[in-house]
Amino acid sequence: MEMRRGNLIIGTAGGTAGSNAKTCKVSLPSTWVKAMGLDAREKALELAFDGAQIVIRKAESLREFAARCKGRGHDVRLLRYYNGETLCTTLCADFTDRAVRAENHTDRLVKTAFGKHVFPTWEEFWAFLEERCVPRDRAGLREYLEALGLDEYNPLEILQKTAGHMAEDDQWLELEVL
Repeated sequence: MEMRRGNLIIGTAGGTAGSNAKTCKVSLPSTWVKAMGLDAREKALELAFDGAQIVIRKAESLREFAARCKGRGHDVRLLRYYNGETLCTTLCADFTDRAVRAENHTDRLVKTAFGKHVFPTWEEFWAFLEERCVPRDRAGLREYLEALGLDEYNPLEILQKTAGHMAEDDQWLELEVL
């Protein structure tokens, strides 16, 4: 891995930003940018921050993300989130790395899985799955699970049996193992 030193470029934010707001930029070597396949037409990036380091990579489509994860031998699942017959969001979840990507197919954000957010955390993803299931603390849960043929509360297994249908809305999920 090639490494270089650089400097953070800090400037004053404009527009409607607060009076003390700053913008931060980093200048990247053009050879690195070219090697990533980026240019004036292909300039979309994904940025990841783990609290200590920033990773920059070329933006991937949902299909590219799935192929990369599957190519590494990971457990990858595709989930399609519908409102009635309308596909609203496609989710790709890498159960090995615990990473999720979302792609919306409607501009009605209230009908999407995570609004405009296309990089939900694993915790947000799992909470979404649980929202499409009977609550953990529901009376008669044991009998409900037995009726589904399940020994324990597992949102993914419940969704495979129920497709996430709920009495109060028309939304549901289709699950596929890639």
